[in-house]
Amino acid sequence: MKRQHAKLLRAMIEYDAGDVQRIQHLLKVHNLAATIGTLEKMDEEDLFILESAAIVHDIGIHISEQKYGSSDGKHQEQEGPAEARKLLEQIGEYTPAQIERVCWLVGHHHTFKNITEADHQILIEADFLVNIDEDRIPKEHLEIIREKIFRTETGRHLLHCIYEKTYCPIKNEA
Repeated sequence: MKRQHAKLLRAMIEYDAGDVQRIQHLLKVHNLAATIGTLEKMDEEDLFILESAAIVHDIGIHISEQKYGSSDGKHQEQEGPAEARKLLEQIGEYTPAQIERVCWLVGHHHTFKNITEADHQILIEADFLVNIDEDRIPKEHLEIIREKIFRTETGRHLLHCIYEKTYCPIKNEA
């Protein structure tokens, strides 16, 4: 793990202190995003940004709950980027371009249409892989989710192995 990600994880855990469910959620989403991004052969810079965004993707929840009494996705996308920017600037070592992209991803991680970049797609897939379990989404909805949301081969494979099969053989990579 990159030192910068370790520092950001620590800062995000401090930000969510005492909220075990949200801390566990961000850890799972980060791990799955890193796994998908790596196996989909993202370049190092894009993977770095993806992992950073996965760590802070839900940072807008607390403010959304305070301001609107709701943590719905649109409020998170509205409130999250400014909070993410503050935290990334506090950590330091992020370039302005990296901060902009992470904030954009935070502001679009519940936007499922017009996805054109791999980092956006993978962040959504990783979040869905975790939310299916945490939100107790019925198995009957998995086919619809796969068809409407999942685009990467790795994300589809993980969805299948986690939720639809009891055994998935390891795929050989070229």
